Amino acid sequence: MIGAGPANLALAVAIEESGSRELAQSALVLEQHSDVKWQRNLLFPWARSQVSFLKDLVTLRNPQSRYSFLNYLHEQGQLDEFVNLSTFNPYRWQLSDYQQWVANSLQHVGIRYNARTERIAPRFGDDGSIVGWTVTLAGGDIVRCRDVVIGIGRDAHVPEVFRNLPADRVIHSTQYGARIAQIPADRPLRPVVIGGAQSAAEMFMALHKDLPLCEPTIVLRSVGLQNYQTSRFVNELFFPSFVDEFYSMLPEAREQVLSEMHLTNYAGLAPPFLEEIYSMLYQQKMLGQQRSVVRPLTEVVGAHAGADDVLLELRDRKTGKVEPLHCDLVLLGTGYEPGMPAMVRDLAGRLGLEEVTVSRRYRVDLGKPAWGAIYLQGVNERTHGIADSLISVLAHRSQDITTDLMDRRAAEAGLATEAKTA
Repeated sequence: MIGAGPANLALAVAIEESGSRELAQSALVLEQHSDVKWQRNLLFPWARSQVSFLKDLVTLRNPQSRYSFLNYLHEQGQLDEFVNLSTFNPYRWQLSDYQQWVANSLQHVGIRYNARTERIAPRFGDDGSIVGWTVTLAGGDIVRCRDVVIGIGRDAHVPEVFRNLPADRVIHSTQYGARIAQIPADRPLRPVVIGGAQSAAEMFMALHKDLPLCEPTIVLRSVGLQNYQTSRFVNELFFPSFVDEFYSMLPEAREQVLSEMHLTNYAGLAPPFLEEIYSMLYQQKMLGQQRSVVRPLTEVVGAHAGADDVLLELRDRKTGKVEPLHCDLVLLGTGYEPGMPAMVRDLAGRLGLEEVTVSRRYRVDLGKPAWGAIYLQGVNERTHGIADSLISVLAHRSQDITTDLMDRRAAEAGLATEAKTA
């Protein structure tokens, strides 16, 4: 399993609880960092999950599991305090700590830290079929395995207009915590945040504390910062049971559902957080201490690095007028590339696959006989629905993949028995 994020941790637990010790003891998670962190660079003390704690790594699959979030709280001696919060939405740092606790609690599945995967290549048998995979790690170490599960998420999206800026002037949300810690807090910088979704707004809010002398601006193409869509009717489309329905839809119906559900996860903010931002801006205005600027209906049409700063060319979408804005730092809350991660594209090229498609159980169609398999987690929105990149379906998806792993082995054992009997 490549990556020790929520997806592969949920799968590791499902394999542990599958009843197959042989499968569990042969499983290994490769993690590029020295520990487990969820949204590593966005672990603000005040940031909360937008998803119920009941959608943890296991509960919707096995409510009796010892790996549940509630059992984590119990073992940490934090259950009473959490219950007293009267919330379904834990702090993000607490869910991150829960995931490290799960990783530490695994009894059979192994985890190897400081193991960054650089390349995955197929291994072929004498008959030309794929018999397994060779995983090459940074530093040259090699791991040979039968099946690979890729759970690394998508690649960060850096819009074209910003790609020629010096690396020290641009921070993507996936880098925020580590990069902002390297900037002296006593510098009166002019940071500009690009984007109108949760990660952009969180960076905008965090800058006020992390760089207390800065004067931040947030630039967004939409009419203003907006709520997530939180209708309970629409939320039913995040049920694990909806995956079957979505998978069987006509392509045009899938496109409509994905389009209409855009504001349930993208380009929106959690309502309580939106209120906090508005209150902060209100206080600044009323007290005559205007420090922060929100620029809606605005897009960046040019970005140029100077000797001492960055010049952004901003186009007002209301009038079409273009005007300059000088800044010291550009922070991108621009999300992720919609396509497959570079690692998956590289592997597809090695396999001669023009398109990457997966089964209902998330197994890649390799286009040829294969004893070894590739599974993809978190990048299958197009076929499995918008919840695929979120934590809502983790528990059930891990069961789907575990069942597929076990069914394949059972079928092969049955064939071997028949051959031996014959």
